[in-house]
Amino acid sequence: MDTPDQYADEIVGRAWKAAGQFRQFDQAQVDAIVRAVYEAAFTARLDLARLAYDETQMGVYEHKVIKNAWASVLVYEDIRDRRTVGVVAQDLAAGVTEIAQPKGPILATIPVTNPTSTTIFKVLICMKTRNPVIFSPHRGARRCIKETARILAEAAIRAGAPCDSVQCITHGQSGYVERIMRHPKLALILATGTSSIVRTAEVSGTPTLGVGPGNVPVYVHASADLAGAARAIAHSKTFDNGTLCASEQALIVERAVEGRLRPLLEARGAYFCSADQMRALGTLCWDGERQKMRADIVGQAAATIAARAGFTVPDKTRLLIAQPDGIGVEHPLSNEILAPVLAQYVCDSYDAALEACEAVTRRGGVGHTVGVYANDERVIADFGKMDAARILVNQPSTEGAIGGLFNSLRPSLTLACGTGAGNLSTDNISTEHLLNIHRVARLRTNARWMGTPRDTWLDPTIGPNEILEIYNRNY
Repeated sequence: MDTPDQYADEIVGRAWKAAGQFRQFDQAQVDAIVRAVYEAAFTARLDLARLAYDETQMGVYEHKVIKNAWASVLVYEDIRDRRTVGVVAQDLAAGVTEIAQPKGPILATIPVTNPTSTTIFKVLICMKTRNPVIFSPHRGARRCIKETARILAEAAIRAGAPCDSVQCITHGQSGYVERIMRHPKLALILATGTSSIVRTAEVSGTPTLGVGPGNVPVYVHASADLAGAARAIAHSKTFDNGTLCASEQALIVERAVEGRLRPLLEARGAYFCSADQMRALGTLCWDGERQKMRADIVGQAAATIAARAGFTVPDKTRLLIAQPDGIGVEHPLSNEILAPVLAQYVCDSYDAALEACEAVTRRGGVGHTVGVYANDERVIADFGKMDAARILVNQPSTEGAIGGLFNSLRPSLTLACGTGAGNLSTDNISTEHLLNIHRVARLRTNARWMGTPRDTWLDPTIGPNEILEIYNRNY
């Protein structure tokens, strides 16, 4: 077997060669490749969903089909007409022309929770920007990720893409991946997955577009359409059994609202747990010693989780709602749980509800997403101050955060969370983040500066207000 250094040189070297060829392509050639990848992804959406479900044993097969369709159709529609080659913007008055260039070989990590849909998304945005991509699949979803990459690579090459534009790491050991991350010819890491994977990428020395955990609080105000809120929350938290990081993690309501909202949630398949059941769920879902979610409950059905916790639920139960005693290290369900398990906090006042939302975010979701159901603009304005990149109003947080369905956010399966989470951006990552923008700046003389006598700058008697008057006098 090759050493990590040898393997990294080989796989990145192939991508580097492909990058040199890709730089010569024009927009029409690129768009033909992207179209071919889209068509192949959509055509294979059912088979790839089946592969993902069978291999990971997470989520819901039909929902994985929908995620694959979303990742192909909506992402393609979003990027199809965007210019990513040559001149992308021109300001004749300012004399500045912006020219898009690819970054170069990209390493893309793929999570076990959304393996095929994330692979589809990343191939599309990498091909659109002429960046060869190397996939690092999660060990729990290697087969379905490799098959997705194979299908899309063949489609891209048939449409004219350079060979090795889409590759997949075949050595699963972490030492091989980490060596690739540090390779000097790797341009960028597009890191989606667990916090440990993202942190490894960020300390590699290679520029990284990372994500953060999504401990998403959702507040329901008295002014909200409560029936609509119940429908959206139950749908969103059970979509693919809660495997997306943007799914709701904590429902926060005031007492007057809770009594009206509860039966609406129960009608949607929610089961409200007793205190003993809540404690059993906490132990089952969260590893207190290691302070992390237990992997074997991710994406499992509500009834399965309840049975493993030692209690039974009605046949139509889709969602388990439990009320922890607080928020913090000693309260397991106040953490991110990627399953149809939802914490609920009933507060005595609006101010207490705001504080609960902030506390949940600080517990592991800084910078990610906050949901608010309200028809009072003052409430929405208060939530606009939250430390979250995506503040979603009256919409399911799962589909709301990834964009394109309930709002006009860029469709993306890489949700950056800003500096609070150690990320460079707060955006839904897409094509614009995978381009180097070069600027041709033509001569446009600054008449105000040139018209100000040189001695003016050297005169110690001239103060900051006076110099502005002198400077602007030349405008």
